[in-house]
Amino acid sequence: MTALLHSADDAPDDEVPHLDAGDPTSTPSVTRQGVREITRFVRMHPAPFVWSLVGGTLWSFMVVGAAFLLGVITDRVIEPAFATGVTASAVLWSVVALFLVGTVRGLSVVIRRWFGSVTETRMQRSLRSAVVDRLLTMPMSSYRRRPTGELLANADVDVTTATQMLMPLPFSLGVIVLIVISLVSLIVADGVFGLVAMLLFPAMAILSRRYTERVHEPAALVQAKLGNVSAIAHESFDGALAVKTLGLEQAEQVRFETAAADLRDEAMGVARMTASFQPVIDLLPSLGIVLLLLGGAWRIDTGDATPGELVSAVALFGWLAFPMRIVGFLFESIPRAVVSLKRVDALLAEPVDSSAEGSGDAPVDVRLPAGPLGLRLSDVGFAYGDNPVLTSVSFDVDPGEVVALVGSIGSGKTTLVHLLSRLDDPDHGVIELGGVPVTELDPDELRSALSLVGQETYLFADAVESNVRFDRDISDDTVAEALDRARAARFVDRLPGGWHTVVGERGVTLSGGQRQRVSLARALAGRPRVLVLDDATSAVDPVVEAEILAGLRSEGTTMLVVAHRLSTIELADRVVFLVDGTVRAQGVHADLLADPDYAALVTAYEDDDEFDVEIDVEIDVDDRTDAGAGAGAGAEERSSPTGEVD
Repeated sequence: MTALLHSADDAPDDEVPHLDAGDPTSTPSVTRQGVREITRFVRMHPAPFVWSLVGGTLWSFMVVGAAFLLGVITDRVIEPAFATGVTASAVLWSVVALFLVGTVRGLSVVIRRWFGSVTETRMQRSLRSAVVDRLLTMPMSSYRRRPTGELLANADVDVTTATQMLMPLPFSLGVIVLIVISLVSLIVADGVFGLVAMLLFPAMAILSRRYTERVHEPAALVQAKLGNVSAIAHESFDGALAVKTLGLEQAEQVRFETAAADLRDEAMGVARMTASFQPVIDLLPSLGIVLLLLGGAWRIDTGDATPGELVSAVALFGWLAFPMRIVGFLFESIPRAVVSLKRVDALLAEPVDSSAEGSGDAPVDVRLPAGPLGLRLSDVGFAYGDNPVLTSVSFDVDPGEVVALVGSIGSGKTTLVHLLSRLDDPDHGVIELGGVPVTELDPDELRSALSLVGQETYLFADAVESNVRFDRDISDDTVAEALDRARAARFVDRLPGGWHTVVGERGVTLSGGQRQRVSLARALAGRPRVLVLDDATSAVDPVVEAEILAGLRSEGTTMLVVAHRLSTIELADRVVFLVDGTVRAQGVHADLLADPDYAALVTAYEDDDEFDVEIDVEIDVDDRTDAGAGAGAGAEERSSPTGEVD
């Protein structure tokens, strides 16, 4: 049996068919939706489910067999023992028969539980893999629409809840078999016994169906409010610095408590329904036993039934009490599973980023030319919904050239660099890299040739070298070279463990400038031929920034630099001036100063830079010993010849 765990039922994790993620009330029956989900799950992992069903069905036959055996033993062993006595062989036969039936029944429980767990865990693995694959491949627009807390709930709570009904399912199907066999055997044994069963079993079915339909909408609200609580918690934790520095702890607590109270109220409503449903399910088999005892005593008195037949009937109804609880749990799970799976399917229905590997939109046989690469943007336009951000943007960056992209806040600079790396695709126009439209490039080809480094850096709670290597097949020499080119080696060497020092979550134990340089080193380690810097050195002092850019220029790297510092702009060969999503002017910095808007913009930045550097130097001298105190990251020695400040 164990060999079946590795059989062909293992559906590939990326082949997860999903249902229509529409309104949960779009179909008339929640039970019908549950059956569709069950069918879907069984198709994905049939072998362990079939074995668990075999165990559940075998258990049902053994329960009926045990009840029948008790009846026979009552009539042929126990009752005669009080009248004429029985032989030792008859007692021994009874004990052996009960032992064998009990052993097989126990084995059936093991089979059902083991393979039921295998089915559930495999289904969870498949769903989670599909969710993670979609999270990695869906476009940035999908992330903008969905809170991070909701995505976390989709990958965790929703997947778990959607598969909760798989564990009781084989047992519940076995109970259906048990009910059918019991009904037939009771009718055969005595008509009165069969009549009691025919009244009881439909009552349980109707009650379960009514409960399922009533609890569906409240269960949907519980799942939605659970996602809301997760989203608020994630925002509060992720924004802990802002919450603490602004003294908003009380406000965040109130916001979370309000959402938690809404979740509690909805969950209590579902709990009240369950509290009413479960006792009735427990009561019905007991009520059936009472009716059997009354009717059975009368039938025995009239000679139409034997004590053994009554014992057998009572035993069957007694066995039904616990299984019906499991069936009740199944019916409780179905509405929540339907809602959770619809939430998962809504995520899986998100489009795949056309630049994602394996999306099928980009041919893999197109290759970039060797040597330095240039960029060309022709009539590029982009909008976030109905809000246009870029309009007819056109300019070139020659191979090996350094171009500064200058513009005020909201002019579309960051959106433009996102389009270059295909985090989004333009609504119209063409972006070419090395003369090849980026939409025709294999994603790996594009990512290896062009690297984007943003102002907002993200470092993992791992060693510095792991953050630079980033699971790529990169040698230690390449890591060291990248750190040196990013001017990060000077502070990394002074860390307690060198580049093996583990930085805090998001690199919190490093200063802003240090994080930016490690992030830049991560990009440089891939040896890109085009480097796009979106204000990626804004936290680094101008002297070190000049060193970094000059070093990259000397190696012939094509660079597009989003810049606001005059010192950075002056290092560029040309400047592209962006105003309200359009190219206002482009050319040499000295020539563009004739544009009063451009001159006012760079002059304002220049004044701010001079003020910032002066203040930063004062703070650095006074607080140099405190800058990296936490994880031993340590402040850099600011007395270096560069006069470096972060």
